[in-house]
Amino acid sequence: MNGPHDLGGQMGFGPVSPEPNEPVFHAEWEKRALGITLSCGAFGAWTLDESRHARENIPPAQYLDASYYEIWIRALETLLERHGFASDEEISAGHKLQEPAKPKRVLTADMVPGVLARGGPCDRPVDTEPRFAVGDRVRTRNFNPVTHTRLPRYAREKTGVVEAVQGSFVFADDNAHGRGENPQWVYTVVFDGGEIWGEGADPTLTVSIDAWESYLERV
Repeated sequence: MNGPHDLGGQMGFGPVSPEPNEPVFHAEWEKRALGITLSCGAFGAWTLDESRHARENIPPAQYLDASYYEIWIRALETLLERHGFASDEEISAGHKLQEPAKPKRVLTADMVPGVLARGGPCDRPVDTEPRFAVGDRVRTRNFNPVTHTRLPRYAREKTGVVEAVQGSFVFADDNAHGRGENPQWVYTVVFDGGEIWGEGADPTLTVSIDAWESYLERV
C-alpha cells in the first residue's frame, strides 16, 4: 500500500543520518516492546506479513511522529484486538475485563533461545521453473493496492536487469491478508539511477530490489 512507511525518494524528510555507535535500545521500555511483540507473535494468530501491514495502516501523522518501537506497539494493539486477545477498553485499563481468545501456543522463557535461533524462514518450494534468468531485462508493474505489497512506489513501472535468482519465498502480498503463502520465485533486479530518478540523477548510481515474479514482466 502507499502509506507513510514507503518514503523512498520522497522529498522534505531531511538526510538519513546514522547514529554513531547506536545502542541496540535507546530506553528500557524498548526492550519490553520487543519482547512483548515477539511473545504475542508466537501465539500463531497472525503472520509476519500481517503484522507489517498493521504497521502500515497507522495514520500518517501518528506513524511519522512515532519512534520505531512505538510503531511496533501501536500495530500490536491492533493485532491483539483483531484476533480477540484484548479489547480497546482492556488496553486502556491495563488489565483483563473478559476472557480472551486462546493462543495456539505460548512462548515461555526456556523456549526463547531456541525460537530466536530458528528464526522465521520464509523460503518455500514451488513446482514451476523461474520465468526469468540473470541478464533478462524486465519491467515492474505499475499498481497501487490498498493491501500490503513489497514493491516500493519508486520502483514501479521501471525497467531493469535481473541480477540474481534468489529462490522461492512466501508471497507477502497474499500472506498478509490470510490468502495463503502462495510462494513465488524472487529475483534481484538492478536499475540505473536515471531510470529510477529521471533527469539529474547521479549517473553512477544503481538501485537493486528483490522482486517477486508476479511484479515483473519481460521487456
